[in-house]
Amino acid sequence: MSLIPRFAVVGHPNKGKSSIVATLALDDSVSVARSSGTTRHSQSFPMKVDGRILYELIDTPGFQRARKTLAWMQNEAEKVHDRPEVVRRFVDHWQGTDQFIDECELLKPIINGAGIIYVVDGSRPYGTEYEAEMEILRWSGQPSMALINPIGSDEYVEEWRAALNQYFRITRVFNAMTVEFQKRIEILNAFGQLQESWRQPLQQAVGCLAEMRKNQHQQAAAEIAKMVTKMCAFKLEKKISTEAEPMKYQSALASKFFNKLRKLEAKCRRQVQALYQHTHLHSQEDAIELLDSDLFKLKDWYLWGLSKIQLSAISAAAGATAGLAVDAAVGGASLMLGAISGGILGGAGSWFMADKIARKKISGVLPLGGKILTFGPVTNRNFPYVLLGRALYHQRLVAGRPHAQRDALSLKQQNQNDWLNELNQQQRKQLDKLCKCLSQAEKPDETRENLVLWLQKTISFSEINRP
Repeated sequence: MSLIPRFAVVGHPNKGKSSIVATLALDDSVSVARSSGTTRHSQSFPMKVDGRILYELIDTPGFQRARKTLAWMQNEAEKVHDRPEVVRRFVDHWQGTDQFIDECELLKPIINGAGIIYVVDGSRPYGTEYEAEMEILRWSGQPSMALINPIGSDEYVEEWRAALNQYFRITRVFNAMTVEFQKRIEILNAFGQLQESWRQPLQQAVGCLAEMRKNQHQQAAAEIAKMVTKMCAFKLEKKISTEAEPMKYQSALASKFFNKLRKLEAKCRRQVQALYQHTHLHSQEDAIELLDSDLFKLKDWYLWGLSKIQLSAISAAAGATAGLAVDAAVGGASLMLGAISGGILGGAGSWFMADKIARKKISGVLPLGGKILTFGPVTNRNFPYVLLGRALYHQRLVAGRPHAQRDALSLKQQNQNDWLNELNQQQRKQLDKLCKCLSQAEKPDETRENLVLWLQKTISFSEINRP
């Protein structure tokens, strides 16, 4: 059975220790607060993949009386090789008393074999008061590294780096609130350099996390494709009496129709958040600005999907294609008028119909009496682009969100259809074809399968090329 690496995250109070733990453990249940003293007892947070523990992070209280702790140890130590035993003796002596409570609590996992991750704030200047803490950790004899967590700014990062390099084998800058997934992998690889026995299990952990990330992207693509396909094909029917006036029921049926689609989108968001292990994020859903932009505010559709000009261009191309078929049928005798007129009519039709949403229909009299009032599906050509734009933006926010963050997801105040411009020519060509099939409900099963593949490639490409 391989050794499970354990790391005690230690440091001064309110320097982001809990944030480091949450981000590296991929655990948004870790208590994170701006005020100091949030952590009063050491608590272990295992990093698990498929039920298997890859490593453990131990959140600890901050040093409170480091200088007095070091003075006690210096008074007890006779030789350098005594120092690890003196640290152990300190804990044994003071544990259970009302003295050095926080120091005993943070040193316990270290004397029991945990590696040390010392956390400092790179936005605050270095001070000699930290030297007692670092000296105590050095006395423990345990492998250690330092992380500079720039809370707010990186003004003093280099000052800290110069000081930390005198006490720790490895020093890294690690912003727990903004760090990308690949940077977390790099930190794990650095941990493996601290002790030979950790190298293999941490290499395995890195492999497992990379595979987990790939699976998360694939499952997110599947969930988004399922949502988009279902929403594009969705319709509601209501049976009414033969004598009933359909207009009396249309408003209620339309309201139910739109609310159902909103719920489908919200459900997909929750599922994507759960895939990336943001299990507590759904409780903030009402505060997410992304949801404040209502799905059926058509003025916002042009922020997420195609502009009116782009819609016209697509419809013009489709009309031209139909016109070419007419030209071919008459052997070119139309002098391409079919293609030209088809393009003009298609583009104009798209422009003037761009703000129409869903099809409404009333069927004939049923055999047993009554009529069927149908609302849906959404026929607007822009609809699948809008759904995909919103879903991909949400997925990108969630996938890139460190687990230390506790604020609501924030929607930038700018056009979000930039995602379309980021696609290469082949991706865009495939997307336009898929969206046409979605709009026209063509080959739904095949379209969904192809959409999953397109989304998988697009999500992976987006993460690799993320600025």
